[in-house]
Amino acid sequence: MTNRKQLFISSVQKELTDDRRALKEYVHGDPLLRRFFEVFLFEDLPASDRRADEVYLHEVEQSAIYVGLFGNDYGYEDAEGISPTEREFDHATNLGTERLIFVKGNDDSARHPKMLGLIRKAGEQLIRRRCGTVTELITSLYAALVQYLVASELIRGGPFDAAFCQKATLADLDDEKISKFLLSARRSRGFALDEDTPPVAVLEHLNLLDHGRPSHAAVLLFGARPQRFLLSSEVKCMHFHSTQVHKPIPSYHIYKGTLFGLVDQAVDFVMSKIDLWVGTRKDGPQAPVAYEIPREVVSEAIVNAVAHRDYTSTGSVQVMLFSDRLEIWSPGELRSPMTLVKLTKPHPSIPVNPLIAEPLYLSKYIEKAGSGTLDMLDLCRSAGLRPPEFRVDVGCFIVTIHRKHRAGTGQVEAQVEAQVEAQVEAQVEAQVEAQVEAQVEAQVEAQVEAQVILTEIERRMLLSCREDSKSGQELLNVAGYETRTGNFKRSLDKLLQAAMLEMLIPDKPNSRMQKYRLTAKGRTWLDSYLKEAN
Repeated sequence: MTNRKQLFISSVQKELTDDRRALKEYVHGDPLLRRFFEVFLFEDLPASDRRADEVYLHEVEQSAIYVGLFGNDYGYEDAEGISPTEREFDHATNLGTERLIFVKGNDDSARHPKMLGLIRKAGEQLIRRRCGTVTELITSLYAALVQYLVASELIRGGPFDAAFCQKATLADLDDEKISKFLLSARRSRGFALDEDTPPVAVLEHLNLLDHGRPSHAAVLLFGARPQRFLLSSEVKCMHFHSTQVHKPIPSYHIYKGTLFGLVDQAVDFVMSKIDLWVGTRKDGPQAPVAYEIPREVVSEAIVNAVAHRDYTSTGSVQVMLFSDRLEIWSPGELRSPMTLVKLTKPHPSIPVNPLIAEPLYLSKYIEKAGSGTLDMLDLCRSAGLRPPEFRVDVGCFIVTIHRKHRAGTGQVEAQVEAQVEAQVEAQVEAQVEAQVEAQVEAQVEAQVEAQVILTEIERRMLLSCREDSKSGQELLNVAGYETRTGNFKRSLDKLLQAAMLEMLIPDKPNSRMQKYRLTAKGRTWLDSYLKEAN
């Protein structure tokens, strides 16, 4: 690390030579302190054609911190009866340099009278620390230097999410996202602030500002471009057709944005690729749907990975869907007193990033009761799945959610063939052969599209347009996005290109009055899909 700060250790008292040397060796050997400090010892200087007092006073001027070691001896006195130790202390005082004073020993009876006077002078200006051994001296200096680094904001003290985000300003936050959060929090949890509360007041209420500057939590939750400041906060989603990681990866997406958006996009990625069963409408107007992994389980695992990860790590959250399981990897390990065993039993909520967890709770993304892992266990059990597994490996907390046993390809083909054949036979009895062939062909094509092409989001968008046309914002809401993401645009474009949806104002595609309606092809596909689902 360049631009290390100089640490001036006084003085040339012979009785403290070993102590000074031990301090220098410790600072230069400590992984943290050596990043920030370079120690100056007068005795390490080579011979030069300069007066000693000019040299040590010049070095005091070049130092960020003056460390005064006061022993029994006062040391050499100049013509005015002042020792180098006292000269250095006075010079550092006049310069306003940070001063750390350590007095060796508790017995003052053997101290030189002038050294006693210097100790009293220092005591009138600052807090001194007495140390009996070199070990105590090193421990005291370490604590004082860490406190200096925290106060200087060179390292952070306290939770990462509470520390200010370097180089970020309030202009880097999105006021619209804060306003949307406020509405969501009021609707979901009865949040106390009024809907017209200014964004800065919302941030202050949530303790997301550090002396008026946005904290890491503020940037992650409401930043216009969070990854500009915290690159590793992105989420990587991968889909493999086998049980192992193989390249090239069939489907690989890196999602960026706020924590809310990351969770939404990662959950949609998984849900669009796992199996979906659609029931009948015998018990109501809506046909029930069931995923092989409950959506609540997927959401809980992903939001926990995003909310409780170690954001000081350069790693990213990874969501990997295999043919037999879903794995979510989150940088960081469990923190005391939490253990892997305690996750499977009732336990308190101990958030790693409390200022991140609070807005996620207010938006109903998470609960505070510490029940998330228990809910996952119950939901998987109810869905006939093996219980989720939790482990820690290579510095990551890993959740494994097992998928249902999937039939082989041959079985699937046989089932589809049998279904199509049964439908054809039923229709032949009521319709002419030509009509049956046409309808079977359309139904088979619709089934293929439903199973292979259209995602859950795209199906929801089509269903929403069944009764009347919808605006772009209404489709966005149906898709479950807070902003127009790349995924949403690709889904909408695909439905338009497939002639399943059409614009009401085709010559002005970007009109703010633009709406989308179901085409004849889209209605045919949808009718076939719903009929097949029943």
